[in-house]
Amino acid sequence: MTPPLADALDGRLIVSCQAPPGDPMRHTDTLVRMTLAAQAGGAAAVRVNDPEVVAAAVAAADLPVIGLWKDGDSGVLITPTVRHALALVDAGAAVVAADATARPRPDGSTFADLVGAVHAAGALVMADVSTFDEGREAVARGADFVGTTLSGYVPGSPVQSAPDLDLVAGLAAAIDVPVIAEGRIATPEQAARALRAGALSVVVGTAITAPTALTRAFASALTP
Repeated sequence: MTPPLADALDGRLIVSCQAPPGDPMRHTDTLVRMTLAAQAGGAAAVRVNDPEVVAAAVAAADLPVIGLWKDGDSGVLITPTVRHALALVDAGAAVVAADATARPRPDGSTFADLVGAVHAAGALVMADVSTFDEGREAVARGADFVGTTLSGYVPGSPVQSAPDLDLVAGLAAAIDVPVIAEGRIATPEQAARALRAGALSVVVGTAITAPTALTRAFASALTP
């Protein structure tokens, strides 16, 4: 089943407006301005971390917000509990992104518990997965979208420097909910290839919204 929001995302770009802990860009006003810049550039939606930033982005921009809440330092970090998920819905997120891997969640809940709570609160769920089997399981548990976000970042998934387009294509052919390509998409050409592989939409983060990381890459390349 395809949620109505999918029509607005079909064939379009989602920009991940985030910054890691300690980064100078990790400031609510800065991230909201990043969201507005993404909107001005033609993004169909944004992916935003932390309820405070989600609420500010929802208030400032005329875009659907995919909210997540990274918490912890190991294991399941992306919206790890039902409490985190509901806080994002309360902040105005249209979609809650959450880790849907098989790893245990810190509150002892399941991904299905999180999906049920978010749906009851009136929002949708994007399952962040690392493998084909996780994607299929997430659909069985009620996910509205499946993202390839965690491929290469979780033990058991293929470590690679490029987007996992094989996972995109495999999931797109096998499941009946939209697949969102995310992870290591560094160029417009790679984004276009992800759509051709079967993704409904493409999330790009670092290549657009991470000046510290981009500066570091250039500086490293120029260091003798």
